[in-house]
Amino acid sequence: MFLNKVAWVTGASSGIGFEIVKQLDLAGAKVIISSRNYDQLESIRLKLKNPEKHFVLALDLEKSNEFEYLATQVINKYGIIDFLFNNGGLSQRSNARDTPLEVDRRIMEINYFGNIALTKAVLPYMRNKKNGHIIVISSIVGKFGFFLRSSYSASKHALHGFYESLLLEEEENRLKVTIVCPGKIKTNISLNALNSDGLKHGVMDNNQHGGMSVDDCVHKILNAVIKNKKEIFIGNKEIKAVTLKKFFPKLFWKVIRKQSSK
Repeated sequence: MFLNKVAWVTGASSGIGFEIVKQLDLAGAKVIISSRNYDQLESIRLKLKNPEKHFVLALDLEKSNEFEYLATQVINKYGIIDFLFNNGGLSQRSNARDTPLEVDRRIMEINYFGNIALTKAVLPYMRNKKNGHIIVISSIVGKFGFFLRSSYSASKHALHGFYESLLLEEEENRLKVTIVCPGKIKTNISLNALNSDGLKHGVMDNNQHGGMSVDDCVHKILNAVIKNKKEIFIGNKEIKAVTLKKFFPKLFWKVIRKQSSK
């Protein structure tokens, strides 16, 4: 399915994004590799199996005014964008009461506004071709709140509302949307999360350290894309909390408050 298709991946320098790039490379796709650090991305490109097929494009999710120009660069090079993997983002490790509003705003700017701004920059080209699949990396906390994640959870909840609406509006143009909700995945997300000072948390949470391997996670993501799933939950037993909240809400609140936040 991905052979010679054009896929744009944000947050591509580490974690889930980096693994998406690697697996798409092996599947024969042409990948636009994006995050903030150009030199780091170029180093990644040169180590891939088919480096000549791919394109490094530095992108900062806080600079959404640049996205239309960046999308034009992609179109000028490839003529089409088949897949947009909206993966880039920032987590949080701080109590709501201790988190200044500017930190809340920054998390929302990156995780929500930056995310949808890139989609809006790409959307005209997908609509014109009546072809395109947008993959949104949300989170299990996009379905319920959790300790130390108030703004992060809010930003992910917002993505669900936007992309479920977009899916309905653009079905007539044959555009597809898949919302991915990872649980505990072994990445550096907790290391880079913001604390109440707006600085990096710098600690590997036990939840991440003992989580599902990132290669298994991405294999499931790409499988969901192939099957055109509208929403998928990826992880171990923690993803059962979604079903628990839906059908047994009293039990959900009893169980969730006992879970470790780290």
